[in-house]
Amino acid sequence: MSRIWNFSAGPAALPEEVLAQARDELLDWHGAGCSVMEMSHRGKEFTSIIEQAEADLRELMGIPEQYAVLFLQGGATQQFAQIPLNLLAGRSADYVVTGSWSKKAFKEAQRVGNVRCAATTEASGFTRLPTAEEIKLDPFAAYLHVCTNETIHGVEIPAQRIADTGVPLVADMSSHILSGPVNVEKFGLIYAGAQKNIGPSGLTLVIIHRDLLGMAPLNIPTVLDYAVMAENGSMLNTPPTFGIYMAGLVFQWLKRQGGLAAIDAVNGEKAQILYAAIDGSNGFYTNPVDPDCRSRMNVPFVLRDAALDADFLAEAKAAGLLALKGHKSVGGMRASIYNAVPLAAVQALVDFMNDFARRKG
Repeated sequence: MSRIWNFSAGPAALPEEVLAQARDELLDWHGAGCSVMEMSHRGKEFTSIIEQAEADLRELMGIPEQYAVLFLQGGATQQFAQIPLNLLAGRSADYVVTGSWSKKAFKEAQRVGNVRCAATTEASGFTRLPTAEEIKLDPFAAYLHVCTNETIHGVEIPAQRIADTGVPLVADMSSHILSGPVNVEKFGLIYAGAQKNIGPSGLTLVIIHRDLLGMAPLNIPTVLDYAVMAENGSMLNTPPTFGIYMAGLVFQWLKRQGGLAAIDAVNGEKAQILYAAIDGSNGFYTNPVDPDCRSRMNVPFVLRDAALDADFLAEAKAAGLLALKGHKSVGGMRASIYNAVPLAAVQALVDFMNDFARRKG
């Protein structure tokens, strides 16, 4: 059976080259006589896998040594609580709410301690970023939390708009990490669920400045303490070994593509042709997001006539274009065009959209 073009928001497409390598190594990893899923996480074989994965990630992102790289479990959602548990230290923190995921992070942090909403664009339907005048920051906050790419609403904070506010910046980068270069040193902590641009679900990546380690109260569960996990090389308990292995293969694949600058150029081209198709459809398709902050990874759009939604999805599926239904909270359509979604897939989607609009418009 031939593979389809997968526009799922997550778990999402993986590079076919990576899947083929995992298939070939599934029963016998490099002569070990067993699968990665079967080997001890304490053994030299898996130690080499996790060490290489970290080294490759550090090279790709330019992660300085003063940052710890943690391979954790629990998804980005667990980080919504784990971050304030570790960093609040009896103080307050600021949250900028630009979509569903930063809203969830803020709500969860409120269960842990004293946090405040520094700005929100909910009244605008999460279709833009807050203006500088709308953001009210506490200069004494323990940290400032942002979601740099909102998967559901398709709002991305451009790299040039990431400014130093004088407090540690914490960023949920789940749905656009590794999609282009990032200046890690602007952030105190970066976190990302793996199942979009890194690998399969079950793995969570945390990149944290070492100055932020050791701030957790003594009553925090040990497995949630970043300092303890860093001291134990992410292996206080059994880590998600297969997820780490797969992430490592993706990191190596990205290096073969030319690194993050090269993949950034491809992602820019993919986003440009898809948004051009939407904007050039004479209103048959519309994207509600301010063009200054449109996501390159998650592109929501609606049809002028919602009665055509079912036909659009059915015909798209028949054409081999899957997972285009928008999130239930916003409706419409959404195409997630992560690193592993090739330019050919986006072109096939655009061709279908143009043809559908011609026939149904």
